[in-house]
Amino acid sequence: MRAAMRISALSEAGVIYVMTHDSIGLGEDGPTHQPIEHLASFRAMPNILMLRPADGNETAGSYKVAVVNRKRPSVLALSRQKLSQLPGTSIEGVEKGGYTISDNSTGNKPDVILIGTGSELEIAAKAADELRKEGKAVRVVSFVSWELFDEQSDEYKESVLPAAVTARVSIEAGSTFGWEKIVGSKGKAIGIDGFGASAPAGKIYKEFGITAEAVIALLKHYVKTLFVERLLGL
Repeated sequence: MRAAMRISALSEAGVIYVMTHDSIGLGEDGPTHQPIEHLASFRAMPNILMLRPADGNETAGSYKVAVVNRKRPSVLALSRQKLSQLPGTSIEGVEKGGYTISDNSTGNKPDVILIGTGSELEIAAKAADELRKEGKAVRVVSFVSWELFDEQSDEYKESVLPAAVTARVSIEAGSTFGWEKIVGSKGKAIGIDGFGASAPAGKIYKEFGITAEAVIALLKHYVKTLFVERLLGL
């Protein structure tokens, strides 16, 4: 469908594309059916909105955005998995593209910012809960749409992703291509930069290291490394 979708973007047609079975969580169909590069591909396409909602609130918010945008097509990338309704998500937040769903820091200075999309936002939220038990200040950001976030004011972007906080980790079960724009040069992008594999969703997520436990382990090492770099003035 990509060629037709590109024509609709070029033609400024407000088509709403509803896609399902995204990424590696679609079941035992193997890498031929796992669109790990599609998100990056459509994010690179002019005049199209790529939205990857995490739960019911965000799906409703994505559809609202799609209905309002009549001169550019919208793509709703939905999961096959049964996803939880997450605390802090909202219809209004989706309209901003990216927004904070939880934060235990003060003064807009969290120790680390976890950024998730779609089915991986729940993983970010679970990892944040565990890190907070160890005294860490963690912000969780839902990044539903890069395009909508880019359209917000500099003040709003700074309120969500403060420039002073370089400890940023994105979690998305797809290509990490382009995420450096969001996480910065010192950030980490957790994703899949090769083809997938055939396995049930739970097993394949574990094999690719996209679980709350894997994220926590990475974060502990990552935050410690950044702290040492600051001490050394690097």
